[in-house]
Amino acid sequence: MPIRPARRRLLALALWPFAARAAEGGLPTNVGHGDSSKQWEHLRGQLFGTRPIARGADSVMQLVVPLRAAYGASVPVKIITRVPQTPERYLKRLTLLVDKNPSPIAATLDLTPALGQADFETRLRVDEYSHLRVIGELDNGALHMDSRYVKVSGGCSAPPNRSALHQIGKTQFRLPEGLHPGAVTPAEVSVVHPNDTGFELNQVSLMYIPPHFVRRVQVAYAGQRLFDAETDFSVSENPSWRFNFVPRERGLLTAEVEDTKDGRFTGSLDPWAAS
Repeated sequence: MPIRPARRRLLALALWPFAARAAEGGLPTNVGHGDSSKQWEHLRGQLFGTRPIARGADSVMQLVVPLRAAYGASVPVKIITRVPQTPERYLKRLTLLVDKNPSPIAATLDLTPALGQADFETRLRVDEYSHLRVIGELDNGALHMDSRYVKVSGGCSAPPNRSALHQIGKTQFRLPEGLHPGAVTPAEVSVVHPNDTGFELNQVSLMYIPPHFVRRVQVAYAGQRLFDAETDFSVSENPSWRFNFVPRERGLLTAEVEDTKDGRFTGSLDPWAAS
């Protein structure tokens, strides 16, 4: 399945101002976590127009990222939300951005109340010193944001790990804290995949490796959708998402995965049997 036209247009709008990837004037110093950037101002206009965005103490979003990450190709990111997911009030969408990446829209997640709590963890590529941002949209349309500045570089051109190419698409779940029937239960879904960016150099042929990455992950429990993630190569290789669900009845955790070469993969777990 080709990338949807709306997504293609959105990426084109996001990418065109940032073709020059070198930092202007060298590496910035004394940059605040809450500061703006010219990349963010452009993205904000394209994605959210002039809609107000709550920040700071007024925001329900919290983003946890190390100030100095050890490795630009795998920066841990934790999204914490200050409201539970209920039918009466819930976050319906999260947008995860890396301002200065060649593809700054790392992921867009469409969420449901079935998550119980819309907290997520993943790993991102960061190509140069940049702000990372998460924007949450509530069911009533209100926007909330948090941002963090991270000092790391080289994430989109780091040498890839080619040791598990025969396992591409292997999709697995795990329950890091066991099963909590009727209560919010953390889970993790991971996909073996190089998530090639197109900026990585093959160390043997010295040719650039064509982009090949996971573009969509759809996760459900007992046939009920939990979240759909539309992703890009700003997500690290072997992408993983830690999330929550509420197992009120017995059922399967399932994932459907698509990549940019039309690869389709699935994975499932019976959490009751695994606990």
